[in-house]
Amino acid sequence: MPLVDLEWAADVFLEEASRAGVGFADFRGLSRVYRLVAVDDDGVREASWVETVGVGVRVVGPGVGYSAVSRVDRGGLREAIERAARAARAGGKVEFYTGAWRDRASSPYARDPLEVPTGDLVELASSMRAEAAGVKGVVSASARIGVEAERRVYASTEGGWVVVESRLVGGVVSAVARGPAGLESAWDGESRSAGWEFIERTDWAGLARGVGELAVQLSNARAPEPGFYTVVLDPDIVGILLHEALGHPVEGDSVSAGGSVVAGKLGERIAPETVTIVDDGLHPDGVFVPYDDEGVRKGETVIVERGVLKGYLSGRLEAPLLGGEPTGNGRAATHRHPILVRQTNFYMKPGDWDDEEIVRETRDGILATYRGGRGGQTDPGSGTFTFSLGASWRIRNGEIAEPLRGVVAAGSILDMLASIDAVGREVRVRTSVFGGCGKFGQLVRVGDGGPRVRTRLSIGGSRQ
Repeated sequence: MPLVDLEWAADVFLEEASRAGVGFADFRGLSRVYRLVAVDDDGVREASWVETVGVGVRVVGPGVGYSAVSRVDRGGLREAIERAARAARAGGKVEFYTGAWRDRASSPYARDPLEVPTGDLVELASSMRAEAAGVKGVVSASARIGVEAERRVYASTEGGWVVVESRLVGGVVSAVARGPAGLESAWDGESRSAGWEFIERTDWAGLARGVGELAVQLSNARAPEPGFYTVVLDPDIVGILLHEALGHPVEGDSVSAGGSVVAGKLGERIAPETVTIVDDGLHPDGVFVPYDDEGVRKGETVIVERGVLKGYLSGRLEAPLLGGEPTGNGRAATHRHPILVRQTNFYMKPGDWDDEEIVRETRDGILATYRGGRGGQTDPGSGTFTFSLGASWRIRNGEIAEPLRGVVAAGSILDMLASIDAVGREVRVRTSVFGGCGKFGQLVRVGDGGPRVRTRLSIGGSRQ
């Protein structure tokens, strides 16, 4: 079933907004299809197809008013404008950046995943689960295949008109193994802003077997001795740490509210010269965000340049408070949600070390990944974090030694950045069709990553 065309509704919205005599008003139309197939030891647990269609309306002047409708017709749009206008009149005066872009953009794909039969998704997920379950020592396994298709339409009374269409596909495998250390789980997956061709060319059988083998390996591992370690972080954990512990503090709403550890630090050195960090809506391996949900073009925003804090992320409401232009980071989960400042693809640029060289030049430490990681907690105001890392290994005399389970890292993002003494050449950015970033009850797709880096962290073990 194709996505719904809401451009006609944007035209009607503009007509009704003109009749209503509002100042600035904008339209966000969303048509989304989400497909999910999940298979576990008992067979097919889910095979769903969920459609979301609706329109969000915003009116500015003097305050900001929002309204949303799922009944997309002239009457519904008129009522939404009236409700949003009343809310705006009742609100306090705000500053608001105006500026209009007109464009159409689509993420590249060859085979539309909406047209793939559900049976093909079930067959692939079942085979992935079977590969992981077939590894000796694995006692349980599951797999999921996800497809997301979206068409977002933006229009404004100042002439903005942006249509963005995207596809996001992926798979993930989980396995549980029993060993001397008890039960241990592992997971891994791949997602891409692409069509079904990405699914067809990915070695899902190899990925699934690798997850099963990793679960078995970790079930025979021990937790690390607590202490302060030199830690080599692989790109996946670099990405999640940067996203959570630095990405949220540089979001303009946190900065302008004084709730950020980096507020007022523009121009200050927070990392070595080898560190450059950006937020980019068009990284080919990440989420596809050429324009945000305020119709603002999203390019590459430099956050840290050669160790110096250079910028924050902002939308139309935050940019005037920060003294600049919006960076294209005003995003909303659906048409029903208000705009928040959100990251797109937040990652570190490459350095000049070989990945193997970083390990080889580490006499004693830990190599950490996020394969099987369980997330953690961060405080944007202080920049502190605690994270349950994924599969990890001790490094002894420059060589990878015994595996570790239940590794927990804690620290301050500013201390972690300042302690970086090696940055790899190979950058990896990842996204996911199964999750994303949560903020104030809204979930949006994001990407994160970077190269392999070496730093210092406090490490503990959650299980023996």
